Amino acid sequence: MTADWFTRGDWRQGWNVTPDESIDREEFSRKYRENPEAWDTAFRFLSGQELARIDLGRYELQGEDLFVNVDEYQTRDEEDTRYEAHRTYADIQYLVSGTEKIGVVPLKQTTVTEPYDAEKDITFLEAPADNYRTADQHNFFIFFPDDAHRPCVKEGVKMPVRKVVVKVRID
Repeated sequence: MTADWFTRGDWRQGWNVTPDESIDREEFSRKYRENPEAWDTAFRFLSGQELARIDLGRYELQGEDLFVNVDEYQTRDEEDTRYEAHRTYADIQYLVSGTEKIGVVPLKQTTVTEPYDAEKDITFLEAPADNYRTADQHNFFIFFPDDAHRPCVKEGVKMPVRKVVVKVRID
């Protein structure tokens, strides 16, 4: 497995979506080699479901090691969102409908505002600068522990979105 896995489109399996440029491909390659079955299962789920029609909620693919959250919410003003990071899970985030901005910055460029909560696998942060990316039906994101991300930010106007987040255990 190499970083060109994305370039070759091996993950597609009929899913016509592209990986966002912010994804650390080398980190993905390392994590994929550690547990290819989990990553393949995650992408099979994303490419093999009618994501606009499945019920909201949690879907366990491999128990606590690999699960999916399907949610709908309204995007928010930037000041009503925060950067977050995780230690136990990597996130694959995909917007089924709607559009939002997601801030992406290296964890080392942030300051902790709320300490890590191991039960929820989350810490909240602030960053001196933002690197916003647009999330929509045409791309997906993968966030590793070294990636701080600020999801749910409105792109222009607030709007409803449907998002699928696949949580892949990497610890």
